[in-house]
Amino acid sequence: MPALCFGTLPVAAGVFTLVWTHSVEHVRWAEDWRVDDGGRLQLVEARISGSAAGMEPPADAWLAGGVWHYRPSLPPQAELRLTRSPFVADYTLCDAAGCTALGARLPAGAGEVVQLQPCPGAADNGGG
Repeated sequence: MPALCFGTLPVAAGVFTLVWTHSVEHVRWAEDWRVDDGGRLQLVEARISGSAAGMEPPADAWLAGGVWHYRPSLPPQAELRLTRSPFVADYTLCDAAGCTALGARLPAGAGEVVQLQPCPGAADNGGG
């Protein structure tokens, strides 16, 4: 099974959802990611629970259950760099094990910037 790594800390997750709330507009965002066959992170779908100034859903988005859904045209990424702050709610990471605050999965002293990336060898271990 492909794994997602936070630096050197692996998490069994070939598919995961990253959730956060915008710090000013308080709009909830969610992104579904997967580790592709090339061992890169592919954004599959994104959702916005509402809209606000500068955070309008794209033209091809559809509204379902009060949430905007869309499929971003972002090329596969080698990593995601997330900046965390003690002044706003933490990111939530959801995978097969459930949903938890990102900080709960990180080692103490992880710092403000966290890199999420496929673990080395993810493409060789059935990633995708």
